[in-house]
Amino acid sequence: MPKRPAENPEQSDDFVSKSQKKREMAERQELGTQLVNLTDSQLAKMPLDDELRDAVLLARKIRNKHEGYRRQLQFIGKLMRLRDIAPIEQALNNLKNAHQQQTSIFHEIETTRDKLLHEGDDALQEFIEEHPHADRQKLRQLIRLAEKQRAEQKPPVAARQLFVYLRELLG
Repeated sequence: MPKRPAENPEQSDDFVSKSQKKREMAERQELGTQLVNLTDSQLAKMPLDDELRDAVLLARKIRNKHEGYRRQLQFIGKLMRLRDIAPIEQALNNLKNAHQQQTSIFHEIETTRDKLLHEGDDALQEFIEEHPHADRQKLRQLIRLAEKQRAEQKPPVAARQLFVYLRELLG
């Protein structure tokens, strides 16, 4: 019987190198670290099964025990190898994007407030045209009071109130 040539494992379609396996393991362990660093409310929103959630909670408890924490993170990585992590990654990305979106809205409101305070009636008229449901009288009152406080070098209480009002309108 003739010998078959030894099949080269690198030519196989499902071959994964040892280095690739290590990289994937490190990625999943990093994902586990991100889960451990979430707040309780954020963790509650994650699509985790009970075993993985318990492992994450235990890792939080032993965070200050260096070697135990390291081993627990490895265990979390092992648990994640056995699961589909796409929903977890998606949920983490959603959390990250939500924070960026809130920051963007915050900056937009700040810019609008500064524009109203520094550009006067033209900016106010433009804002009212864009947002007809806004209370023109309240806006004018807050703008005048903020200008007065700035001229008298008092704390910018009215500017803060204007920001809060704009956040209610735009947020």
